[in-house]
Amino acid sequence: MKIGLISDTHIPEAMPELWPHVFDQFRDVECILHAGDIYDFSVLDRLEQIAPVYAARGNGEDGSGGREVQPNDHRVRETWTINLLGFNIGLTHYIPMPEIPPNLTIQKWKNRLFPDTHLDVLVYGDTHVEQIDLIDNTLCINPGSPTYPHNLSLQFGTIGFLFLDEPVPRAEIMQLTDSGTTPFDWAASRRPW
Repeated sequence: MKIGLISDTHIPEAMPELWPHVFDQFRDVECILHAGDIYDFSVLDRLEQIAPVYAARGNGEDGSGGREVQPNDHRVRETWTINLLGFNIGLTHYIPMPEIPPNLTIQKWKNRLFPDTHLDVLVYGDTHVEQIDLIDNTLCINPGSPTYPHNLSLQFGTIGFLFLDEPVPRAEIMQLTDSGTTPFDWAASRRPW
């Protein structure tokens, strides 16, 4: 099973619509997880034309910064726990960074947001910084932002994929480019903290 991962789209603040590359890349996924800061739920409508969508409510949907408060929507919750092919997947928006010491923040927030729940995968957003880590036997994935990577100005950013076709879930991050996508270059990237 292939799942599309996206976060921090900031539409229409960033641009009127998402890059067409996003829709092209998600064309063969079985569902899409959006980790929040959607801003306008029309993004979810467009993504849902491809596959079922689950979304986390981000701080961009609550009226902060003078933005319009987004209405309740059956696709959007503060957190989701979704079971797909026997894997428990947690979806949320806010996990603060930077992490000092490393991974302690993610562990604490995972336990706070998903108490008494074993998660095989945790998908989150907010930081606009792509990340894949195995923390406390949970695959933790931040797909970054397709529009404002690392909170910089509008430019091609990142999306992610989660694969559940193996005994252990795996993820990859893809860099959007002029011609489509390319695997994210972890060696060339530096976390901003």
